[in-house]
Amino acid sequence: MTVLALAHEEGPRWTPLVDPARYDRRATLDRTERWALGLLAARPSRWPRGVGDAVARLLVPINDVLDVAGCHSSRGWARGATRGELLAAMSREQSAFWGWDRATWARTVAACDVDVRQFVIAVGYQCAGFTDLHWDIRGFKCSLFAGRLFGRDAVEGSVRQVSAHLDEFGFATQLGRPGLQRALLELMLAARSPLLTDLAGCSELLVELHAREQHRARRYGVQQLARTMVDIGLLDASPFGAAPSREEWLARSRAGQHDVPELWLDWAQRWFRTCTLSRSTQHGTYFSLIKCGRWLEAELPEHADPCSWTREVAAAWVARVDQMLVGEFSNAPNTDYMRRRHGGQLSPRTKAQLIWTLRRFFCDLQEWEWIERRFDPRRALALPRSVGNLIGPDPRVISEEIWAKLMWAGLNLTVEDLPVHGRKSGAHDINVGTPWYPLQLVRAVALLWLFAGLRSDEIVRLRVGAIRWQHDADSDGDGDSGGRVCLLDVPTNKTSTAFTKPVDPLVGDAITEWEALRHTQPRHPDLKTGEQVDFLFCFRGARLSSGYLNRVLIPMLCRKAGVPREDVRGQITSHRARATIATQLYNAKDPMTLFELQAWLGHSSPASTQHYARITPLTLTKAYTDAGYFARNIRTIEVLLDRDAITNGQAGQGGPFEFYDLGHGYCSYSFFEQCPHRMACARCDFYLPKPSTEGQLLEAKTGIQRMLVQIPLTDDERAAVESDQQAVVRLIDLLADTPTPAGPTPSQLAAAPSQPAEPATPADPDRRGEQRHG
Repeated sequence: MTVLALAHEEGPRWTPLVDPARYDRRATLDRTERWALGLLAARPSRWPRGVGDAVARLLVPINDVLDVAGCHSSRGWARGATRGELLAAMSREQSAFWGWDRATWARTVAACDVDVRQFVIAVGYQCAGFTDLHWDIRGFKCSLFAGRLFGRDAVEGSVRQVSAHLDEFGFATQLGRPGLQRALLELMLAARSPLLTDLAGCSELLVELHAREQHRARRYGVQQLARTMVDIGLLDASPFGAAPSREEWLARSRAGQHDVPELWLDWAQRWFRTCTLSRSTQHGTYFSLIKCGRWLEAELPEHADPCSWTREVAAAWVARVDQMLVGEFSNAPNTDYMRRRHGGQLSPRTKAQLIWTLRRFFCDLQEWEWIERRFDPRRALALPRSVGNLIGPDPRVISEEIWAKLMWAGLNLTVEDLPVHGRKSGAHDINVGTPWYPLQLVRAVALLWLFAGLRSDEIVRLRVGAIRWQHDADSDGDGDSGGRVCLLDVPTNKTSTAFTKPVDPLVGDAITEWEALRHTQPRHPDLKTGEQVDFLFCFRGARLSSGYLNRVLIPMLCRKAGVPREDVRGQITSHRARATIATQLYNAKDPMTLFELQAWLGHSSPASTQHYARITPLTLTKAYTDAGYFARNIRTIEVLLDRDAITNGQAGQGGPFEFYDLGHGYCSYSFFEQCPHRMACARCDFYLPKPSTEGQLLEAKTGIQRMLVQIPLTDDERAAVESDQQAVVRLIDLLADTPTPAGPTPSQLAAAPSQPAEPATPADPDRRGEQRHG
């Protein structure tokens, strides 16, 4: 039976289409074969007589593999070129391909023509058993290669089975995830079978694929495939935990491959495996240690061993960080934001983080007794005061005008606003011209971002049933919410455990609408807790990415609202909404207190809340006005204007026309606000008692105009006005020797014979004018 006939047989398990045991697998070449390969090394267009028979032992397995791969005689150019490449390689190596190791096969694949490279790899796969010859080839067409090895029908049949299982999650679609599809094809190649039943229990192969992949999307595709195989029943449990192990992360990280002393890198990796910081802090600290290693390699290579560090080396690092520029000692900036800032000054917070990294690193090494305690890291690597003074609460609040437009955009989303993720895969059109996520899901995420004040990680990690409704007994039920209170269960985050917070009923309605449309989805591991949970925002078997808000949602809302992607404070990101909402709640008409806002945001300390809430100038102005600072230092006093004295010219001659009401009498001194005795009248010549005859005549006049005058007060005068008897006595004693506008001091007036005080008369015009202008 030929190999082509074996390909049409169906059985319960996959039967290899090419069986190497059927061939002569001697690795050594006899003399006739060496003679024939020597003639074919020049790759003549026509073979000499007898050459084909001499290499028949080598050609038969090659021809069988090419038949299975679809390279028939009708494609003579590819068939002949593939055989020529392999025969020339055997002539160079002076051995049959049966005895080649992987390195020899890799050299042969690298040297062959790209048009026949897949056929050469197919020979190595089918005859030599190497399943990884394509791993180092960029852009390798894995789907085409698997179809040539196993047949297109067998491969597409397994793909359809996985696709049908994913369709059960709702919103039927082709298997359009390139990461998952690539993982499935790679697993087929590694297991040497296209049948899903043969892939059962291949946990070790999945782990190997996951560890080999450097591309993040492809690693996630392997994890997706593992979860799908668990749902189908091919695996008992996923071989992957909630997060990659530290060894796996270090194996994939390439940060230490460039200009880092090997000894320093070993210490940094040892610390990384032992430290107990959170996962994101571990990664950031490790990258900072790599940056310090590049500095050591460039300037102090003799101190690559942490054991050799002294106080002088630590001081040199602090000084170098203070002068460091953006992009220095970095392998390459990998974002547009970093490229724009390349060569600029580091921010104070970045400097503080680089110094803190080394301080934590050496504190741990000394505490764990890995190195000798030669200096105190807390003092030698302390943050300079000049840098620390530049760091403080500075919430990046979005302006009210832009925020109002973004809220309008989120409340009025339509299907036309959603970005289209359509693309083509082979002969199938996958969601061409239609959004990837339904409108209900996108609207729920948008309203959570606009109203709930959550971190992006908290939004994507919300669980099914996170919304609970409660009736507000204090509400009259006339509002839009109808007296309902919407409570949102926030999962465990970086600063607190799970807690419940009230949110706007609009958020609850949007989530309820999405839950009614959402189909049953597979459970995913929570990276924070390691639990297998039902995530609220899970679609087509995959959870929503934490980068969805910054990459897709916020740009979409900015386009609809007609606002720029950046403002004066930089790019509009998911975390800036948290500061904006906190600031608005802190400056509302009936504002939340700092501790209430702390509980609503889920902070463990009010100091963290201060970095999110900012007092607006309008709120500060209102608070300043309500404090009554100006009114507290001003007293309003009634003044009587004698219009008759003004009209008949008596005022021009120095006569009295202004009378300040003191309660017990009137003061006729025109510059009353300048008199030091205004709040403790000494009853000088300008004093006019109310019970006197002249005081009664003054109040009876018809030409009197009553007005109010504001008088600034000193601290002692303000205390006297506020009914402090001791302050009044103290003020009188303080002014006992201060001359009055009439001339004598209060002490002199008290020593004079007791007699009714008489006001100054118009017969004394010179004296009045002297007092008025003196």
